[in-house]
Amino acid sequence: MSKTNTTVPDSHPPTKRRLLKWLLIGVLGMLAIVLIAGVAVLLAARPNVTGHSLYVPMSDGVQLAVDVWLPKGSKSGETLPTILRSTRYWRGYALGPIAPLLALMGNDPYVEAENWTRAGYALVVVDVRGSGASFGQWSQLWSAQEISDLGEVVDWIIAQPWSNGRVGAYGVSYEGNTAEMLAALNHPAVKAVAPQYDDFDVQAQLLLPGGVYNRWFAAQWENFTHKLDANDVCVLAEVTGMACEELQYAFTGVKPVDADPDSVQLAAAIQGRTLIDLVSVVEAIEYREDEWGASGQTLRAASPYGQRTAIEASGVPMYVWVSWLDSASVEGALARYLTFSNPQKLIIGPWAHGGGQHADPFLPADTPTSPPVAEQFEMLTDFFDAMLKGGDVAQPVWDITYYTLGAGTWHSTTIWPPAGFALQPWYFGPEGSLTPDPPSDATGADEYTVDWSTTTGDMTRWHTGLAMADVVYPDRAAEDAKLLTYTGAPLKTALEITGNPVVTLYAASTESDGAFHVYLEDVAPDGRVTYITEGILRAVHRATSTETPPYAHLGPYHSFARSDAAPLTPGETAEFRITLYATSVLIPQGHHIRVAIAGHDASVFARYPAEGTPVITMQRNSIYASRIELPVKREE
Repeated sequence: MSKTNTTVPDSHPPTKRRLLKWLLIGVLGMLAIVLIAGVAVLLAARPNVTGHSLYVPMSDGVQLAVDVWLPKGSKSGETLPTILRSTRYWRGYALGPIAPLLALMGNDPYVEAENWTRAGYALVVVDVRGSGASFGQWSQLWSAQEISDLGEVVDWIIAQPWSNGRVGAYGVSYEGNTAEMLAALNHPAVKAVAPQYDDFDVQAQLLLPGGVYNRWFAAQWENFTHKLDANDVCVLAEVTGMACEELQYAFTGVKPVDADPDSVQLAAAIQGRTLIDLVSVVEAIEYREDEWGASGQTLRAASPYGQRTAIEASGVPMYVWVSWLDSASVEGALARYLTFSNPQKLIIGPWAHGGGQHADPFLPADTPTSPPVAEQFEMLTDFFDAMLKGGDVAQPVWDITYYTLGAGTWHSTTIWPPAGFALQPWYFGPEGSLTPDPPSDATGADEYTVDWSTTTGDMTRWHTGLAMADVVYPDRAAEDAKLLTYTGAPLKTALEITGNPVVTLYAASTESDGAFHVYLEDVAPDGRVTYITEGILRAVHRATSTETPPYAHLGPYHSFARSDAAPLTPGETAEFRITLYATSVLIPQGHHIRVAIAGHDASVFARYPAEGTPVITMQRNSIYASRIELPVKREE
């Protein structure tokens, strides 16, 4: 008989884990002395900043959590201009015991305050109503109540003894929108705003570009904000067990105010919230007149373009940063520049959302951002210095500074499109060709069955806005094999394209609805395919409107109104005019221009129709000449 093994197999691993845990605690304990010294060193190394956090009551009694950062050692009676940033994403973290060590290693939670106070400003950061540590209910994107609150915060700022009565607002993404919408209040103390990477038209340029539902963003943003509102850093970081405990040594959640050291008020603020089902709300929006849930308001009210009259009345100068490759925010930035009477400095670069990564698709993915983040901040402070410091406010310069992809060059213009560019047609031809010569054949056509697996990847212009992730499109050669493509001959000379390409398609479908995703691409001599830009249009929104658009429109205008909806008649050729998002790119000599057409992008968007698979017949003949018009530099 064999000897019986009486060892209990589950007894040792937990013991080992406990020993490891206590060992870790012991090590952390030994580090505590070092960390205490580190805190002292860290604070001593911060000669420029001192901060406090408090609740500021609104007129209806709701309290907003506010951080105030001032230069350390400010003299009594000395006043400062104030920079305001208001956020939906926590104004600050509650720090754990190893946070000072992380700061010493470069992950510094105080860097924003340090930078602004060093530049001679007070910095005020606010959790908007119903978020972070603030009380109240967040009900919709940039509600009238949320923006009105910020006006009361400005009232509070200018009543403080350290305020010189001048306030500027800035922010990236959601915070960029709050900065711009603050101008709509026409508050006399608000002298300048810097909306960066924000959404001028939330519906057409983010949530439903071309009328096509951006289901990835809506779902991910809802998931992210719900985790924030639960105030659980482990849920937010999607970690459990020991990884969760380790994370909490650094960050424990949203920052409570100073008078709430036990987070009692913070818990009450969180307890009083109702989470919004953003996905259901956005899914119910198809047309311009559709409302945000039961709010009684459309997304126009939540968009800066919808506040045009009020923002223009303020006359507030704007300093705007966007990227060619960040959702469709460049369209809003250009539309604002061409529409609003407010003085504007617009910079369009090759960045991911927020400017932290270089996203020129012709350069390696790890190319350092340019200009560096520190230099970007200096440019921002130069703008605010001119508006908020000194006796007389400087007259801001109206211009656009833009980067050309593939060339690595910067240019400046006061008009858009820049002088010297004109639209040049390139026609779809037989055997997938793309040519400057119009077709002579009266019957040419191509058939394409929509492939629901087509994708642009998971690091696209539509992904970067949520986590400021890099924008990296893979080689499109394999994906293009699934698409309907038209490719030009090798270029005899380099070709510069700056502006909005416009595609005109003449197509019939076997279905009454669908979506066209059109990509402009560069094909290198070795076959590598590089994404440049795209345009999107849902078929039922194809009608071009004759009404006056609410802002300057770069290309054919689609109203997205229910009254202009036009379901397709299966088998009947229809016209689709699609504006591709603005770009500036240099296509090298010997490379090819390609137009690639898909019926879906599985990585981001909803499918149309929900059932059935369209078969598209693309006309490319002398009667129906499908084509792309490229804004190219005219020969001297």
